[in-house]
Amino acid sequence: MRIIIAGASAIGSHLARMLSRSNHDIVLMDEDEDRLDAISSEYDLMTLVGSPTEVKTLQSADADLADIFIAVTPDENANITSCVMAHVMGAKKTVAQVSNYELVHPDNETLIRHMGINNIIHPEKLAADTIVKSLKLSWVRQRWDVHGGSLVMLGIKLRETCEILNQPLRLLCGPQDPYHIVAIKRGNETIIPGGNDELRLFDIVYFMTTTQYIAYIRKIVGKEHYADVKNLIIMGGGKTASRAAKQMPPFISTKIIEIDPKQCEKLNEDLDDTKVMVIQGDGRDINLLKEENIKNTQGFVALTGNDEINILSCLTAKKLGVRKTIAMINNSNYLSMAESLDIGTVINKKVLSASNIYQMMLTADVQNIGFLPSVNADVAEFTAQEGSKVTQKKVYELGLPRGCTIGGLVRGKEGILVSGGTQIDAGDKVVVICYDLNLKKLERYFTK
Repeated sequence: MRIIIAGASAIGSHLARMLSRSNHDIVLMDEDEDRLDAISSEYDLMTLVGSPTEVKTLQSADADLADIFIAVTPDENANITSCVMAHVMGAKKTVAQVSNYELVHPDNETLIRHMGINNIIHPEKLAADTIVKSLKLSWVRQRWDVHGGSLVMLGIKLRETCEILNQPLRLLCGPQDPYHIVAIKRGNETIIPGGNDELRLFDIVYFMTTTQYIAYIRKIVGKEHYADVKNLIIMGGGKTASRAAKQMPPFISTKIIEIDPKQCEKLNEDLDDTKVMVIQGDGRDINLLKEENIKNTQGFVALTGNDEINILSCLTAKKLGVRKTIAMINNSNYLSMAESLDIGTVINKKVLSASNIYQMMLTADVQNIGFLPSVNADVAEFTAQEGSKVTQKKVYELGLPRGCTIGGLVRGKEGILVSGGTQIDAGDKVVVICYDLNLKKLERYFTK
């Protein structure tokens, strides 16, 4: 597959790194030669210096031969323009990163398609969606809904109150049990577990289950005493904060603390039809936080543009008694450190955006795909095609690659947990978790 990525900044460089693990023909273009040199010295891809809105640059990149053209520069107009040009030149699919929320509204989908843009990526919306989802289950580090929620994957940090510590998984995850453990993060180690593995204190464990058993999972991991989020403070009033506040369920009372008076005015105008309270001040000021009743606040989200401030603010909120904290981390190098500091849920917009785009890289019928940065694992939802290898044998007979496990499947509208004796049928939506493995290697199992 020939993939052209326009823009070597945050999202583009991360996506290029993800794709460099495969055998794709990748061209990364940017106007900054130094930025390209830094990436090309580490990864197997071609680079091209130039503007994606110039015909000669697109011609040099052979945009007419592109299977997918991805524009993720910081300039929304350049992204849209270059996608339109690439489409006219013959690119099969185009993807544009935008900052204008209006462009991702369903009412404008037809217009975007007519322009020759197949998909729109809005990083702030993706981040806001993740934040809201995380706050709804305050005792969960990460939640992943499969096929509209027919299956749910929950990433949970185990504490002393967990009931299932230090027992072999073969005794915990039998065919009749309502969950399947698909990955374990232990320190810097990622484990795709087998029957003899055990869960240990402070592991981050990923459970696959169905929605009706979420309460059961909460009980066995000892999180029943965790307070649900009813009061929330967001530090930093940018686009992500505004979008998250608008999407917040009515049972969560939300305050946004923003230091810039002009931004506060803008937020008040933008959130005029909501019950969100905007407070002008410094979210690092402990006295201000106490005045805003942080001791009776269950959720704290740090969304400033400074990673260090976000991390330290979440640590401070934890010390002040806040149970659920979420930090926006822009520098990927800080992700593992943030996890080790136990600051709660970590959001990275470029990881979210790159994962969203990554699903288009696969030729099999993949409905959904994501990346779990804490365990360096991919999660994909494949559709089993008629006559494919995965439908010919039971799961334990398939010989799946090392570092890969099937967490569950959706048949019709029913979520089903998978065991070794499960027989996958054509049309099933199968959830696969892979660690340190190119998802392309799995396509042959699901395609005829």
